[in-house]
Amino acid sequence: MSHDTDKLIRQLSLVAFLMAERRALTARDVKGNVEGYSEMSDEAFARRFYSDRAELLALGVPLDSQRDEFTGEELYTLRSERYFLPELDLSDDELAALQTCFYLLEGHFAYAEPLRLALQNLALGRPGLTDSRSPTEDRVEIHDPDYSPEMPGRLAKLEGAISKQRTIRFRYWAISRDEEAERTIDPYALLLDAGRWYVIGHDHDRGEMRTFRVSRIRADIRLATRRERDFRLPEDFDVELYRGRAPWQIGDLTGEARIEVAEDTAWWIERVYGRAGRLEEGVFITGFASFAPIVRWILRQEGRAVPLSPPPLRREVKSALELARERHEGEPPKLAAEDVRPDVEPPERPGSPVAPERFGLLQALLAYLLDRCGDENEATIPAAELADRFRIPAESLEEHLSLLNLVNFGGGCYAVYAELRGDDVFVDKELFGDTFRSPPRLTPLEARAIRLALEFVGPMIAADAHTPLDRVRRKLEETFGQFELAQAPDLDVERVEEDLVSTFSDAIRQRRLVELDYLKEGEKTPSSRVVEPYLLDRRLPHWYIHTWDRTHDGPRSFRLDRIRGAKRTRERFEAREGFDPQELSGTRAVRIWYSPAVARWEVERGAMPLKDGSAVRATSAGEEWLVGEILSFRGEAVVLEPADLRKRIATRAKELGRELGVSRVTAAAR
Repeated sequence: MSHDTDKLIRQLSLVAFLMAERRALTARDVKGNVEGYSEMSDEAFARRFYSDRAELLALGVPLDSQRDEFTGEELYTLRSERYFLPELDLSDDELAALQTCFYLLEGHFAYAEPLRLALQNLALGRPGLTDSRSPTEDRVEIHDPDYSPEMPGRLAKLEGAISKQRTIRFRYWAISRDEEAERTIDPYALLLDAGRWYVIGHDHDRGEMRTFRVSRIRADIRLATRRERDFRLPEDFDVELYRGRAPWQIGDLTGEARIEVAEDTAWWIERVYGRAGRLEEGVFITGFASFAPIVRWILRQEGRAVPLSPPPLRREVKSALELARERHEGEPPKLAAEDVRPDVEPPERPGSPVAPERFGLLQALLAYLLDRCGDENEATIPAAELADRFRIPAESLEEHLSLLNLVNFGGGCYAVYAELRGDDVFVDKELFGDTFRSPPRLTPLEARAIRLALEFVGPMIAADAHTPLDRVRRKLEETFGQFELAQAPDLDVERVEEDLVSTFSDAIRQRRLVELDYLKEGEKTPSSRVVEPYLLDRRLPHWYIHTWDRTHDGPRSFRLDRIRGAKRTRERFEAREGFDPQELSGTRAVRIWYSPAVARWEVERGAMPLKDGSAVRATSAGEEWLVGEILSFRGEAVVLEPADLRKRIATRAKELGRELGVSRVTAAAR
């Protein structure tokens, strides 16, 4: 057998032995009774036993230890009531909604496999729920902008290094300096924030904590040493401190900005950016680390946000508008030749999704085999059912069953004997079989998969379960509390979006019209619309609803965080024949040039690089959105065509300059 196989048998047998004895045991008891330890020397046993204990604890197995006050020996216990999954008071609707979320995410979600295993454990003993599907799949689209063929493989390697506390090395492209270099880090956590994946850890080269965007890792991720463990997670590390930061607050804060906001849009500022600052009498006060990101945000608001102080911030905004106006009033810039870049390294071979820990997989498989036996001593299960349910390749199924056959409770007592015979698996429940019949607690990776699923489509789960999301999440956290299943920050935007998703989901299902108030790009006050809702669209980090807008008699798509309120009406509508709501509507074709100062970020998003370091992109988007987007680049993005859009942007930059000047005079007079 391989080293990993031997270790699995030892660890599962250790768990079985400790639960069977129901008393405190010494290391000598373990060495003499548990499969795999008895043949070892005392030195080898001490090393392996310590390592196995550490891994089991990392996998969420509640293995307790305390020192005997008389002998000084360490005593070990594992209570079955802490090992098995506590009863989870989820209604059938709530559990079915979690199952639906899996089907929604499959093909878009690197953590689909541990999520599948977690849901199977939750559904064990509740027939039919594992296979339940929902009409939600016809009402929701999922788009993950950071997902690529390489991403699942990278996340899998990072998850492995984090769980085993192993130092890693990789080549990393620092986009702000346009430099690629080898980095060595102790990875502490993975974070999904605003639709992007980041790994956070201690950077050996810089001697401090750093955050790395996973999509900017180049080539392979390698272990730095051959040790079983390289570091320990600091007790004061909190990944939540890195979540949901405003772009201008990434880094050490260097000052505080005061920004006047329009009265009718203050609700939106508070909803989306409430954590980044505070509102006082129509003024948004926020700390910032550097000028560029907050200037970009101010310009993106197209007059809804006016800088009052500090003076250098006002000057930066004014200079950015002047440059945008100048570059759109004259002739478009002449384009350099395309940068073909023949020496660019090809992408690494696509990786497989993040796999559940094999220990957790074997735990779940054992519980399922014993559950199928029920009160009988044997059962026959189609091999294809097991292979499909647990995503075990058919050629590996017999190996997994053989491993379970070797798990012992000491003294020659076993839990199960399972044998593959042709197309079926024959199961005999052994003396201690019922001990493992209940589903085990979820591993941290499985709990993490559920948490990420909530982050992706949580409001949709709540809508399908007809239960507030915080209640479902609270039930999960009560069960998985030992794994620190931390919820996302409790923001108003999350609760509001949950209500909106529920409203639109019900309206789509019932074919009901919806009245909504929407804050359109480039406008300072919300407008009222009556719409036929057709499709919810999760384009990380935002939710969209695709509709037919009866007020303007045309297709329209609305971003949910800009909807102030929505109400389902009693009036029904018939689906429009031939109408395809799956694409954002109201767009026009445009070509955009990006200066060398910002081109690298746009090339990363698909723009064509040019030989002088600039870039160009042909795309289509809504005109109102485009005006604000181009202005937010502070003059470093220029529309090449169409000509009328160039003229509109130049005019708007000039108007904004005047508007901001008037606001500054008003502010100074206060």
